[in-house]
Amino acid sequence: MTQTPRSLDRLIRPKSIAVFGGKEARRVIEQCDKMGFAGDIWPVHPREDQILGRRCYRSVADLPGAPDASFVGVNRQLTIDIIAALSARGAGGAVCYASGFREAASELDDGNDMQEALVAAAGDMPIVGPNCYGFINMLDGALLWPDQHGMQRVERGVAVLTQSSNIACNISMQTRGLPLAYLMTAGNQAQTGLSDIACAVLEDPRVTAVGLHIEGFDSIAALERLATRARELGKPVVTLKVGKSEAAQLATVSHTASLAGNDRVSSALLARLGIGRVDTLPALLETLKLLHVAGPLESSEISSMSCSGGEASLMADAGVRYRVNFRALKEEQRRPLKESLGEMVTIANPLDYHTFVWGNREKQTTAFSAMMKGGYALNLIVLDFPRQDRCDAADWVTTCDAVIDAANATSARAGIVASLGENMPEQTALSLMAAGVIPFFGIDEALAAVETAAGIGAAWARPAPPKLLNGGVSGGGNAITLSEHEAKTELAASGLKVPPGTTASTPQEAATAAESLGFPVVLKGLGVAHKTEAGAVKLNLASSAEVLSAAEGMAAVASGYLIEKMVAKPVAELIIGAMRDPVAGPVLTIGAGGILVELLDDSAILTLPTTPELIREAIDGLKIRKLLDGYRGGPKGDFAALADAVAAAASYVVSNASNLEELDINPLMVLPEGHGAIAADALIRRRN
Repeated sequence: MTQTPRSLDRLIRPKSIAVFGGKEARRVIEQCDKMGFAGDIWPVHPREDQILGRRCYRSVADLPGAPDASFVGVNRQLTIDIIAALSARGAGGAVCYASGFREAASELDDGNDMQEALVAAAGDMPIVGPNCYGFINMLDGALLWPDQHGMQRVERGVAVLTQSSNIACNISMQTRGLPLAYLMTAGNQAQTGLSDIACAVLEDPRVTAVGLHIEGFDSIAALERLATRARELGKPVVTLKVGKSEAAQLATVSHTASLAGNDRVSSALLARLGIGRVDTLPALLETLKLLHVAGPLESSEISSMSCSGGEASLMADAGVRYRVNFRALKEEQRRPLKESLGEMVTIANPLDYHTFVWGNREKQTTAFSAMMKGGYALNLIVLDFPRQDRCDAADWVTTCDAVIDAANATSARAGIVASLGENMPEQTALSLMAAGVIPFFGIDEALAAVETAAGIGAAWARPAPPKLLNGGVSGGGNAITLSEHEAKTELAASGLKVPPGTTASTPQEAATAAESLGFPVVLKGLGVAHKTEAGAVKLNLASSAEVLSAAEGMAAVASGYLIEKMVAKPVAELIIGAMRDPVAGPVLTIGAGGILVELLDDSAILTLPTTPELIREAIDGLKIRKLLDGYRGGPKGDFAALADAVAAAASYVVSNASNLEELDINPLMVLPEGHGAIAADALIRRRN
């Protein structure tokens, strides 16, 4: 039985450090000394008497006390022995540097066994790794890190966590002005995952935000705990999630799984939790800068100013790629902008302010202040700096001073964006950060940061979501597919509207049943997975004779018949589906349905359980929403009935989460306003 690890506080904020091993252990001591670690460092070595002027101890038992943190840089078998001894001594935790554990299971037959033995040896003592470099704490100068790095001591800053030690090395060398408080690696996450480490660093009052480089979710429950604590503390979390799948895609007989996909589910899961997501390492670092200075944004409304029409165009075009809004200027901003910039300047957002005020701090401050009084969530000024080795940057410094002056005068948030990242000197970035202005390296990175920070702000403005359904694995038993009639009967009991209908065994019974329902009707062959392709669907049958003929025509492929009243012409056809994601458990998909499933990339994913507000937001984000609003003079669709149908499907999935494999309602016919939404076809797969 796995024991719950103790608090990570002693490990990540140690007052005493023990090091085990040769050259890697020596480097740990060197880095701690270089960064001014004020606590005790105890080298342990079987032969050396001293290392770097410190007495060596022969074993864990010989140490003067139980160390808060230990760096174990020895071979894998000896690592297990030392971890067991540290745990027995009551140590605070350890970094396991060695490889040859689960990550090498394909090369080493005992890789999995060794990892299990390591976790057992640790007991309730926290361990990080194995197969990892450890961590850097630049707040206290505590480095369980066996290599060089590019970081400096800080008093407050962000934490960046990754499974990859090499990615961590790369991040440590950044010259973007980002204050790194913690840089931590997790390796195999044998016992302690990234989410648990992130929860621990969040508790440090000197940490402002957390960035995660995730290759795979270690624990959904831990991720939920992290999101909850981040919201409580007001410290945002942003991820760079890589990898398209944590597990193989399950076999399906519908469109639902292809619409969802594991990577899209990951995005939906993170959005639900209020955790930001970016696509590149530069975007991760730039977003962390924004979050460090400003925190989550209350909206995506931003302004942009530059002294070049070319730069203004670059900003405007880049804005199309991100969920940002260059909101039009307020009327009261136009006059002061015109007065400060001159009649030849076109007042717009993004704004090209030309060079009429270039080099004039007072006039620039006046112009920037007028823009910053517009109530934008963030005000950006595009400014690429000249080379320091060949040019004079005095006027660029003046512009920086004017931005700082304007931000201080208006209490607005401001950022300076270098369109080319290399055109922002590190010292300038550091100075801007110290003044509360965000230095952005790259236009796309700046707008990605805005989009992400605004997304977190929107998520935090909503009530906290209910706890996710448990797990991605259903119960045992064979998967069975219900008939369409059986599926609709179950869904109707959950509140979903379906057409009046009945089943029949023979063509003659089908014709008689159609008479009772009233024409026109739809005839479908039962026992056929893809009815349209098999010719097992006939629409708008207007007489018993037509029904009889159609039934006889599909008798070779059908095991029976479903006869239903024909649904009136809809305003739009949608799909509602559910599948079991290997990580997030059951998730709901909604999107353009009918034949448009293949033609349009138009769907949204809802993790479960959901809320009416989230359902409405998901529908509002679909392209097909325009049809529901009465496109080009057409009738409006019954939006309320559609939302109710999605809620009913979600309720069915939640109630049957333990054995449901797949749900596919396609098409859901959304009728004109006031006339409802009806499931014209439905499929359910579940375990016995």
